[in-house]
Amino acid sequence: MTILEAAAALRAKKVSSRELTAECLRAIDARNGAYNAFLKITGESALREAAKFDAELASGVDRGPLHGIPVALKDLFCTRGVATTCASLLYKDFVPDYDCTVWEKLSAAGCVMLGKAHQHELAYGVTSNNPHYGAVRNPWNVERVPGGSSGGSGAAVTAEMAFMAMGSDTGGSIRVPAAFCNTFGLKPTFGRVSKFGALPLGYTLDHMGPLTRSARDAAVCLQAMAGRDERDETSSFAPIDSYVPGDAISLKGVRVGVPANYYFERVDPVVTATVRKMIDLAASLGATIVDVTVPDVAALNTVARVILLCEASTVLNQFAGRESEVGADVRLLWEQGLLLPATEYINAQRLRRHFRDAFLRLFDSIDVLATPTTPTGAKKIGDPTVMIDGVEEDFRLATTRFMRGINVLGFPATSQPCGFDEDGMPLGLQLIARPFAEKRLLEVAAALEDATDFHTKKPS
Repeated sequence: MTILEAAAALRAKKVSSRELTAECLRAIDARNGAYNAFLKITGESALREAAKFDAELASGVDRGPLHGIPVALKDLFCTRGVATTCASLLYKDFVPDYDCTVWEKLSAAGCVMLGKAHQHELAYGVTSNNPHYGAVRNPWNVERVPGGSSGGSGAAVTAEMAFMAMGSDTGGSIRVPAAFCNTFGLKPTFGRVSKFGALPLGYTLDHMGPLTRSARDAAVCLQAMAGRDERDETSSFAPIDSYVPGDAISLKGVRVGVPANYYFERVDPVVTATVRKMIDLAASLGATIVDVTVPDVAALNTVARVILLCEASTVLNQFAGRESEVGADVRLLWEQGLLLPATEYINAQRLRRHFRDAFLRLFDSIDVLATPTTPTGAKKIGDPTVMIDGVEEDFRLATTRFMRGINVLGFPATSQPCGFDEDGMPLGLQLIARPFAEKRLLEVAAALEDATDFHTKKPS
């Protein structure tokens, strides 16, 4: 059941919020031991909130489609009185006395918080293999990674433990688990959703967004969260659009760009085949397919890595002297960032403006850019490398190769289910649009979703 389906059932009195919440809590009790998707479960308060929202609906108070919907938050979203650890010993005793803006808005819209989803330590990795709290496991195969850093969020939605789970995306951390877990992931435009109260990793790269069961569900969540926040100086004044796609969407006149370079290089052939089929589907639905040459994405990714290494090490320097409490993979990245001179960071920011201008010009001729989300499906937990076309590559760098640069640009992007690899693991289609074009982006995603059933597939 999607959020919109549950919303309709609530208003038809076929189900109550308390029943939806209790069912999610039963699923967590039954499955979290296998998947390790939740770090903290707030069951008692969730049931109380659900009962309150049921009483509101009964009295005629309707907060909208999220009213009474049970959701999870990645464990970097601060919530008053509930531990927020970022899955790290550095924050193990941190209990905020305030709510992040995302939760303020979701709560005001009627969401019920089930708990905090597990993640890669400090949101700094793509596996969610955590040295302190154990690995998050992919519901499609518990020996495989769910992606990261929002791995618990992806696993929770896939295993039907929550209708939506919030994630953050600094270099692909919403879209990787969306692809690996067969969920829909939305990374909005930088500044579209406030970062206030979300523990940071990269000051100018972090984006907040949902992982859901459908494109329209993601749109409903964005509708509730979007908007200017004075407490976040990077949040945008751009007006909020009407994001939720209608029931019948035409792609006639929509220009879908297909990269002739980079995005289909060093890719598993089955990934190429599944993404090409989705592009062909878009054409059959009326879209115009436009072959494009994208700017130097490899160089853009280098810019992204320099910026993140510097910004993340700046964030973590408040914990100087406690490096031994951090897992080896994150500690290595922390140390690397400290070695980069300020000139590297400044030059990376200068190049950032160049690439942003180049990509904006690209979108003069297209409405969305279609690419694979990742070059392969999910691999085994603990594997540091991946084989692509007979070449061994670093798993983290390979997995984020098609996403990392989009965070530098700040453009909105989605990942949606588009098929499965030869091992039966899910694969994702990434769609990218110009800044603040989430409405068009979600319409294209929903049209493709309406014409396929990949998003309805569940692990056995």
